[in-house]
Amino acid sequence: MKNLGLLPRLVIGIILGILIGITKIEFLTKILVTFTGIFGNFLGFIIPLLIIAFVAPGIAELGDRAGKLLGITAGIAYLSTILAGILAFFVASMILPSIITAGGEVGEGAKVAGYFQIEIPAIMGVMTALVTAFLLGLGMAAIKGKAIFNFMNEFQEIINKVIKNIIIPLLPVHIAGVFARMAFSGQVARTLSVFSRVIVMVFILHVAYILLQYLLAGAYTGMNPFRAIKNMLPAYFTAIGTQSSAATIPVTVRSTKANGITDEVVEFVIPLCATIHLAGSTITLTTCAIAVMALEGMGVNFGQFLPFILMLGVTMVAAPGVPGGAIMAALGLLETMLGFGEPQLALMMAIYIAQDSFGTAANVTGDGAIAIFVNKIAKGIKV
Repeated sequence: MKNLGLLPRLVIGIILGILIGITKIEFLTKILVTFTGIFGNFLGFIIPLLIIAFVAPGIAELGDRAGKLLGITAGIAYLSTILAGILAFFVASMILPSIITAGGEVGEGAKVAGYFQIEIPAIMGVMTALVTAFLLGLGMAAIKGKAIFNFMNEFQEIINKVIKNIIIPLLPVHIAGVFARMAFSGQVARTLSVFSRVIVMVFILHVAYILLQYLLAGAYTGMNPFRAIKNMLPAYFTAIGTQSSAATIPVTVRSTKANGITDEVVEFVIPLCATIHLAGSTITLTTCAIAVMALEGMGVNFGQFLPFILMLGVTMVAAPGVPGGAIMAALGLLETMLGFGEPQLALMMAIYIAQDSFGTAANVTGDGAIAIFVNKIAKGIKV
């Protein structure tokens, strides 16, 4: 199992959970549901720590680099991420509610409960964690001290190990419990039908947004957008395999230089955008959230989603470089801003991770488009 990627293990977990649920093996279903309850509480505990561990050092590192060009690049990356989320909202909110039949809450009607529950309250709320992360990050950037920065980097390593060695390995078991409960109560067929529709829509939105980015970059600089996309294909396909923007940086750098971007701009923009430009992930999260809400019969409105999208662009900064890192960083926002409970969060993780590699590929391909913009703007600006 260790040699399998996260997606195959997730699929195995879903299949096993469904088989256990539909065969009405109650004691196994109860064991899985018990684990799912404990694991969900642990996730709620770790989310604020994750936000502090990754957002604070990320902001501190940004504050130390390249002055004016940093602000320009970060601004373009954030604008691209937010625009991606807004476009995804309007497309998904128009299409998904019409093709997904609402059927009540995911856990509603379940006839099986866990043997016991273990409460693991978080040490602070999500918004408190965000404010704390901003305060620490901006403070570290201002005083340029090393003690707190080194501590935060080590804290980040601890949380990253928790994600890699505990959360990610156990996530398929957690998802198995969710699907066992749904299968036991006869709700699984409806949920699986949603999966296929959402995955197809997300992929189409990714491709459309990549094309839009390069059309805009081409219009601004005079570069042929289709040739530029062709040069970025090695980075796109590498990202599908690595599921990590950071791990794809060497290929992204080489592909971006093939578009005639100067070495100075490429070597600054690409590593920076690997942590702050998450347009593909935002498209995925927004679309998946609307799908889950449509499945639940929850109302969807732009006034509710715009703050969520705006916060996504900040919360996912320096998201851990592991498969599913963006969804881990976004769980707190889904809970506090969209009102998702444990069953809905589990569904979000399952749908998101099922196509996480395509979101990462969209992220890194978009980084090349940002480099085209910055390359022209950077003329006369010393890096």
